[in-house]
Amino acid sequence: MKGTAPVSIRVVLAEDEAIIRLDLKETLEEEGYEVVGETGRGDEAVALVRDLDPDLAILDIKMPGMDGLSVAREISAERLCAVLILTAFSQRDLIEQARDAGALAYLVKPFQRSELVPAIELAIGRFRDFKAVSEQAESLGDQLETRKILDRAKGVLMDTHGLTESEAFSFIQKTAMGDRLTMRLVGEQIISGELKP
Repeated sequence: MKGTAPVSIRVVLAEDEAIIRLDLKETLEEEGYEVVGETGRGDEAVALVRDLDPDLAILDIKMPGMDGLSVAREISAERLCAVLILTAFSQRDLIEQARDAGALAYLVKPFQRSELVPAIELAIGRFRDFKAVSEQAESLGDQLETRKILDRAKGVLMDTHGLTESEAFSFIQKTAMGDRLTMRLVGEQIISGELKP
Protein backbone atom coordinates (compact mmCIF):
# COMPACT_ATOMS: atom_id res chain seq x y z
CA MET A 1 0.00 0.00 0.00
CA LYS A 2 1.36 3.42 -0.98
CA GLY A 3 1.60 6.11 1.70
CA THR A 4 -0.07 9.49 1.56
CA ALA A 5 2.98 11.78 1.43
CA PRO A 6 3.01 14.13 -1.54
CA VAL A 7 5.32 12.88 -4.31
CA SER A 8 6.96 16.30 -4.38
CA ILE A 9 8.72 15.72 -1.02
CA ARG A 10 12.29 14.83 -1.95
CA VAL A 11 14.64 13.32 0.62
CA VAL A 12 18.40 12.88 0.92
CA LEU A 13 19.29 10.11 3.33
CA ALA A 14 22.62 9.96 5.17
CA GLU A 15 23.09 6.91 7.42
CA ASP A 16 26.38 5.01 7.69
CA GLU A 17 24.80 1.63 8.50
CA ALA A 18 23.78 0.23 5.12
CA ILE A 19 21.05 -2.06 6.46
CA ILE A 20 19.36 0.79 8.36
CA ARG A 21 19.72 3.08 5.33
CA LEU A 22 18.13 0.47 3.05
CA ASP A 23 15.28 -0.16 5.49
CA LEU A 24 14.68 3.56 5.95
CA LYS A 25 14.71 4.18 2.19
CA GLU A 26 12.16 1.42 1.69
CA THR A 27 9.94 2.81 4.46
CA LEU A 28 10.14 6.34 3.07
CA GLU A 29 9.23 5.18 -0.42
CA GLU A 30 6.33 3.11 0.92
CA GLU A 31 5.10 6.26 2.68
CA GLY A 32 5.20 8.16 -0.62
CA TYR A 33 8.44 10.13 -0.21
CA GLU A 34 11.00 10.28 -3.01
CA VAL A 35 14.53 9.37 -1.89
CA VAL A 36 16.66 11.31 -4.39
CA GLY A 37 20.06 10.61 -2.85
CA GLU A 38 21.68 8.46 -0.19
CA THR A 39 25.09 8.10 1.37
CA GLY A 40 26.90 6.68 4.38
CA ARG A 41 29.22 9.68 4.71
CA GLY A 42 28.53 13.11 6.18
CA ASP A 43 30.74 15.04 3.77
CA GLU A 44 28.95 13.40 0.83
CA ALA A 45 25.59 14.31 2.39
CA VAL A 46 26.36 18.04 2.16
CA ALA A 47 27.34 17.67 -1.51
CA LEU A 48 24.20 15.64 -2.28
CA VAL A 49 21.96 18.25 -0.64
CA ARG A 50 23.62 21.06 -2.60
CA ASP A 51 23.37 19.12 -5.88
CA LEU A 52 19.90 17.59 -5.53
CA ASP A 53 17.97 20.38 -3.77
CA PRO A 54 15.81 18.10 -1.59
CA ASP A 55 13.02 19.20 0.77
CA LEU A 56 14.52 17.21 3.63
CA ALA A 57 17.84 15.70 4.73
CA ILE A 58 17.65 12.80 7.16
CA LEU A 59 21.01 12.58 8.92
CA ASP A 60 22.50 10.07 11.33
CA ILE A 61 24.63 11.76 13.99
CA LYS A 62 27.58 9.36 13.81
CA MET A 63 29.02 9.14 10.27
CA PRO A 64 32.50 9.06 8.75
CA GLY A 65 33.75 12.11 6.86
CA MET A 66 31.67 14.57 8.86
CA ASP A 67 29.24 13.95 11.71
CA GLY A 68 25.52 14.63 11.35
CA LEU A 69 25.61 17.72 13.56
CA SER A 70 28.27 19.36 11.38
CA VAL A 71 26.29 18.45 8.26
CA ALA A 72 23.14 19.90 9.83
CA ARG A 73 25.02 23.13 10.65
CA GLU A 74 26.16 23.56 7.03
CA ILE A 75 22.77 22.76 5.54
CA SER A 76 20.99 25.08 7.97
CA ALA A 77 23.47 27.93 7.56
CA GLU A 78 22.81 27.90 3.80
CA ARG A 79 19.05 27.32 4.31
CA LEU A 80 19.17 24.40 1.87
CA CYS A 81 16.43 22.17 3.30
CA ALA A 82 14.77 20.86 6.44
CA VAL A 83 16.92 18.59 8.63
CA LEU A 84 15.79 15.53 10.59
CA ILE A 85 18.43 13.96 12.84
CA LEU A 86 18.55 10.25 13.61
CA THR A 87 20.36 9.23 16.75
CA ALA A 88 20.82 6.11 18.83
CA PHE A 89 21.19 8.37 21.86
CA SER A 90 18.44 10.25 23.63
CA GLN A 91 20.65 12.31 25.95
CA ARG A 92 19.23 15.77 26.43
CA ASP A 93 22.54 17.53 25.62
CA LEU A 94 22.81 15.70 22.28
CA ILE A 95 19.24 16.67 21.39
CA GLU A 96 20.00 20.30 22.31
CA GLN A 97 23.17 20.16 20.17
CA ALA A 98 21.07 18.84 17.25
CA ARG A 99 18.59 21.68 17.69
CA ASP A 100 21.39 24.25 17.89
CA ALA A 101 22.90 22.76 14.71
CA GLY A 102 19.66 23.48 12.88
CA ALA A 103 17.84 20.15 13.15
CA LEU A 104 14.11 20.84 13.10
CA ALA A 105 13.13 17.36 14.33
CA TYR A 106 14.84 14.20 15.53
CA LEU A 107 14.15 10.51 15.98
CA VAL A 108 15.80 8.19 18.47
CA LYS A 109 16.75 4.79 17.01
CA PRO A 110 15.21 2.30 16.98
CA PHE A 111 12.08 4.24 16.10
CA GLN A 112 8.64 3.05 15.12
CA ARG A 113 7.44 3.53 11.57
CA SER A 114 4.48 5.49 12.99
CA GLU A 115 6.93 8.09 14.38
CA LEU A 116 8.69 8.72 11.07
CA VAL A 117 6.02 10.60 9.07
CA PRO A 118 5.06 13.01 11.91
CA ALA A 119 8.77 13.79 12.49
CA ILE A 120 9.27 14.45 8.75
CA GLU A 121 6.17 16.63 8.52
CA LEU A 122 7.26 18.55 11.64
CA ALA A 123 10.74 19.20 10.18
CA ILE A 124 9.37 20.31 6.81
CA GLY A 125 6.67 22.50 8.37
CA ARG A 126 9.17 24.19 10.68
CA PHE A 127 11.57 24.74 7.77
CA ARG A 128 8.84 26.39 5.66
CA ASP A 129 7.89 28.63 8.58
CA PHE A 130 11.53 29.54 9.20
CA LYS A 131 12.11 30.30 5.53
CA ALA A 132 8.98 32.47 5.32
CA VAL A 133 10.05 34.47 8.39
CA SER A 134 13.59 34.85 7.00
CA GLU A 135 12.30 36.05 3.64
CA GLN A 136 9.96 38.50 5.34
CA ALA A 137 12.84 39.85 7.44
CA GLU A 138 15.01 40.23 4.32
CA SER A 139 12.16 41.99 2.54
CA LEU A 140 11.68 44.39 5.46
CA GLY A 141 15.44 44.99 5.55
CA ASP A 142 15.42 45.78 1.81
CA GLN A 143 12.47 48.13 2.25
CA LEU A 144 14.24 49.97 5.07
CA GLU A 145 17.45 50.24 3.05
CA THR A 146 15.50 51.56 0.02
CA ARG A 147 13.80 54.15 2.18
CA LYS A 148 17.17 55.33 3.56
CA ILE A 149 18.58 55.63 0.02
CA LEU A 150 15.53 57.57 -1.19
CA ASP A 151 15.74 59.93 1.78
CA ARG A 152 19.44 60.56 1.09
CA ALA A 153 18.75 61.08 -2.63
CA LYS A 154 15.96 63.56 -1.84
CA GLY A 155 18.37 65.34 0.49
CA VAL A 156 20.98 65.62 -2.31
CA LEU A 157 18.37 67.00 -4.73
CA MET A 158 17.11 69.50 -2.14
CA ASP A 159 20.57 70.66 -0.98
CA THR A 160 22.41 70.64 -4.31
CA HIS A 161 19.65 71.48 -6.77
CA GLY A 162 17.25 73.54 -4.64
CA LEU A 163 14.24 71.24 -5.11
CA THR A 164 11.49 70.97 -2.52
CA GLU A 165 10.98 67.54 -0.93
CA SER A 166 7.91 66.82 -3.07
CA GLU A 167 9.74 67.95 -6.25
CA ALA A 168 12.68 65.72 -5.33
CA PHE A 169 10.39 62.74 -4.76
CA SER A 170 8.51 63.45 -7.97
CA PHE A 171 11.79 63.63 -9.93
CA ILE A 172 12.92 60.24 -8.53
CA GLN A 173 9.54 58.67 -9.25
CA LYS A 174 9.22 60.02 -12.80
CA THR A 175 12.83 59.10 -13.66
CA ALA A 176 12.30 55.55 -12.37
CA MET A 177 9.11 55.14 -14.40
CA GLY A 178 10.53 56.78 -17.53
CA ASP A 179 13.79 54.79 -17.50
CA ARG A 180 12.13 51.59 -16.21
CA LEU A 181 14.41 51.47 -13.16
CA THR A 182 13.67 50.92 -9.50
CA MET A 183 13.38 54.04 -7.39
CA ARG A 184 16.21 52.63 -5.28
CA LEU A 185 18.53 52.49 -8.32
CA VAL A 186 17.59 56.06 -9.30
CA GLY A 187 18.29 57.14 -5.71
CA GLU A 188 21.71 55.44 -5.78
CA GLN A 189 22.53 57.23 -9.08
CA ILE A 190 21.56 60.59 -7.57
CA ILE A 191 23.69 59.96 -4.46
CA SER A 192 26.70 58.93 -6.57
CA GLY A 193 26.32 62.04 -8.78
CA GLU A 194 25.60 60.05 -11.98
CA LEU A 195 22.11 61.51 -12.24
CA LYS A 196 21.08 65.13 -11.93
CA PRO A 197 17.76 66.92 -12.61
